[in-house]
Amino acid sequence: MARAATTGAYSVAVSLRPDACPGVFALHDAADGALARVRLPGGAIDAAALQVVAGCAEDLGDGAVHLTSRGNLQLRGLRRDDPRLAARLAAAGLLPSTTHERARNVLASPLSGIAGGLADVRDLARELDRGLCARPALAALSGRFLFALDDGRGDVIQEEPDLCWQAVAPDDGRLLVAGEPVARVPPPRAVTALLDAAEEFLAGADGAWRTRPAAHGTAPSAGDTSPPDASGGGRPAGPAGPPLGWVPGAEALVCAPVLGEVSAAQLRVLAGAAPRAVVTPWRTVVLPGARAGADAQLVAAGFVVDPASPVPLVSACAGRPGCVKALADVRADAHAGLAAGRFTERVHLSGCARRCGSPRGPHRALVAHAEGQYAG
Repeated sequence: MARAATTGAYSVAVSLRPDACPGVFALHDAADGALARVRLPGGAIDAAALQVVAGCAEDLGDGAVHLTSRGNLQLRGLRRDDPRLAARLAAAGLLPSTTHERARNVLASPLSGIAGGLADVRDLARELDRGLCARPALAALSGRFLFALDDGRGDVIQEEPDLCWQAVAPDDGRLLVAGEPVARVPPPRAVTALLDAAEEFLAGADGAWRTRPAAHGTAPSAGDTSPPDASGGGRPAGPAGPPLGWVPGAEALVCAPVLGEVSAAQLRVLAGAAPRAVVTPWRTVVLPGARAGADAQLVAAGFVVDPASPVPLVSACAGRPGCVKALADVRADAHAGLAAGRFTERVHLSGCARRCGSPRGPHRALVAHAEGQYAG
């Protein structure tokens, strides 16, 4: 249940329910155990930290790590009363603030400083994270509130951030609130402008989670009981984000795990392929400085690097058995659809009408209403 409110020059959606977005200290109870979300501002994580996360998944969870639609990581199958997860992640530098950890939602153009773009926003992402954690009031931001730094190519701005700084020239940019430009802001002032705007939002939000309601794609037809086949109909859309494979003119490689799920063993392969990684909101991974032969190693480990592959087109929620609300094993159905070559456009499979993890851009929504039966 929600009501509308207005603060400053923009509208907000005021939720009358508490924000239950998970973190590391605020776990979510799922059917397969507790779930933790590890924030990676700008999607950045180094190889040593990847090894730590792999160990956490293997020793404390179900052995897998899931990439999220905000460029973060999730671990499932955890024990709620086990303090080792937070201790290990903190030692790896992944929890710089216990008070602000759920508020550290920061997207940044994944190829910034590597190829293309008008400005390099990597340092801005790190500065924004430090500044966010340094302002006590911003710990009150909901776990859904989203910052973004767009280097001018227009990629992360499509993910509907609440606050975004976008480069319009190498030495100039603009601040956007709820998708609307409100001021010209040069790069040296970008972080301060974003943080000030976040504090202004909190001052007038009156319980709001975000600067506007989240979008949810096209509603399904309740009478459609066809299997998950996205080969026709809907709004055709290709993969979002940078294409898979070697980045032209740069020593960087883009790969995709199937359905954004990475085993602990695969995570270790990633850590060995490059000194650092950038997790994208499209459930792919950029490996700057990837070593020679890394593409063959990744393929052998089960990643996809072929730009013609349909894998980046397909995403799915947890589904059965991990979620008690799910009406189908959507991940098994998505795997079957990929194997059968059914998917030729961007599609998201959901186990129920909540459509968790849905992509923001144009896509076909397949929503389960019985085992093996989908509307959309």
